[in-house]
Amino acid sequence: MRIVIAPDKFKGSLSAPEVCAHLEKGLQRGAGGNLDVVRIPVADGGEGTLDAAVGSGFTRRSAVVAGPLGEPVTAEFAVRGNEAVIEMAAASGLALLPASALVDGRPGSTAARTATSLGTGQLISAALDAGCNRIVLGVGGSANTDGGAGVLQGLGARLLDADGSELPSGGAALARLDRIDFSGFEPRLRDTRFVLASDVDNPLLGAQGAAAIFGPQKGATQQDVGMLDAALARFVEVLAREIGSEGPYNRAFKAAEAPGAGAAGGVGYAAIAVLAATRRPGIDVVLEFTGLAERLAGADLVITGEGSLDEQSLLGKTPMGVARAAAAQGVPVVAVCGRTTLAQGQAAAAGFEDVYALTELESNVDRCIAEAAPLLEQLGTQISGRLAATTLSRSATTKEDLHV
Repeated sequence: MRIVIAPDKFKGSLSAPEVCAHLEKGLQRGAGGNLDVVRIPVADGGEGTLDAAVGSGFTRRSAVVAGPLGEPVTAEFAVRGNEAVIEMAAASGLALLPASALVDGRPGSTAARTATSLGTGQLISAALDAGCNRIVLGVGGSANTDGGAGVLQGLGARLLDADGSELPSGGAALARLDRIDFSGFEPRLRDTRFVLASDVDNPLLGAQGAAAIFGPQKGATQQDVGMLDAALARFVEVLAREIGSEGPYNRAFKAAEAPGAGAAGGVGYAAIAVLAATRRPGIDVVLEFTGLAERLAGADLVITGEGSLDEQSLLGKTPMGVARAAAAQGVPVVAVCGRTTLAQGQAAAAGFEDVYALTELESNVDRCIAEAAPLLEQLGTQISGRLAATTLSRSATTKEDLHV
């Protein structure tokens, strides 16, 4: 029997490759080691995208880049041929903020105003150095609200004030932006295609924009939100002057209103306006480079899942993307998760034949998180047992039919 395991991470507990490993251990234990198991860790374009790429044949590379507050960090990206996958959180993520930038364990106001996407631009440069001319930029978990200005700086642009001095990093400083010097901008970008892997459809500015919607998660106070939104508006105004004609049809203005411009603190904006990135749903991008559809051929079962399987999952998260791909090939799908809030009918309508939750084995959620590995192995053994019982039942039915 051939089983494909294609889960997302269990956030705060296990990475997608770890989920695959522990599930397989339990499955094989329950089947006496007789299963043909294919592991395909997946993601929805945010954190975990790099693991999904490496699990699909990409090679890890690393570069020392600027972290979200400018401190050096070693960030990984993945390369396969002329294609690179960059996970923004590896260079500019909230998780990389130093302890000094946190207040009661959460990002503080100073970090919200000064965090930069510079390191992500430097990772793009490293991918170009590796010979890549197609770059998938997976965004999510970012610390910055700088409109992607830092990305442009990492690729050679200079952001200058009225005195000709370079601006400090971060979104708040954009309020003093006077001009952008593109004379040293990376020339190889002209021949590079970008895919922005993001499910966020917010514009850059306004009540649904990057600062208003995502700024508070990054430590921004209400005063900071207003300041950052105004600074981003200044960035759009100056960029419009630098890259095209004046007026409402300037691509810098149009890009600010484009769905996804507000992703990752506005990095989506710079990617669309300057790098001519095509925005696509993260799960679609990941399933494409993992080759999931092709690797489903001959499978008897697909197991997918994520930490919390809930109503949000139904809006295009990883399990739904996997379920759609499996359904297209007529392969049954079950889901594993830490917990689920879906009713049986909802799960069935979403395409899942069954849902297995860690909370069925351990009601204490904290213990589920801490002990996810052995609990997943138990679920794997359960799934093997039910598969064996189903196979025996079908076999018996077939024999009866033949006898008749």
